[in-house]
Amino acid sequence: MDLGIRGKRALVCASSKGLGFGCASALAGAGVDLVINGRGGDALDAAAKALRDAHGVSVTAIAADITSESGRAQVLEAAGDVDILVTNAGGPPPGMWSDWDRDDFIKALDANMLTPIALMKALLPAMIDRGWGRVVNITSQSVKAPIAVLGLSNSARAGLTGYVAGTARQVAGSGVTINNLLPGIHATDRADALDGAVVAARGITLDQARTERASTIPARRYGQPGEFGATCAFLCSQHAGFIVGQNILLDGGATNMTL
Repeated sequence: MDLGIRGKRALVCASSKGLGFGCASALAGAGVDLVINGRGGDALDAAAKALRDAHGVSVTAIAADITSESGRAQVLEAAGDVDILVTNAGGPPPGMWSDWDRDDFIKALDANMLTPIALMKALLPAMIDRGWGRVVNITSQSVKAPIAVLGLSNSARAGLTGYVAGTARQVAGSGVTINNLLPGIHATDRADALDGAVVAARGITLDQARTERASTIPARRYGQPGEFGATCAFLCSQHAGFIVGQNILLDGGATNMTL
């Protein structure tokens, strides 16, 4: 399917690997020029080269911490006016309700709620002026069904979801859509970290931890960044203009709910 976005320009955050890279790769495959971001310069440069070589698009790589004010300023200056924004940042660490204090919650809110909001506030006005734009926020399946050990993530991402619910409906009339993608477990470093915590807590092997987790997913496997990216690219396409303010699960059926 031709997504109708060839020649558009996108900012994809935290995209040197994992789900962010999956989204960047799918957009590049649709002919979108990219600004990609990550903290590690070497990994980011390797990702940029891979995207250029595979798809022949322009890729600008900015090594910066998107969750910091200075890092965002650096990325936004390089990005300029973009047609597509994909927000993404690593999730906070797991733990128990008694582990977290105010500073932990502020850090989670800064990374997973306030950073996407700041990026939207910076980039939405130009999209509105041009009469077209797409925003996709990568959040979590925990927005639909909270995960006890991910209380910091539950809280911050639920706050972002509430913000998007109202904002998406205010900008839709200008041809700009905002939606959220809610990943379950995918084969990424984040999954490795979560599975590693299970290994440490229970004294089992990493393969055992992965097998046990996969057995709880109706699809009986972890998701792949490429299939996640394809969904992101569709939401950014010309065909998705009537999808507004939605929270779309990509979890292999793991979230047991009717609606």
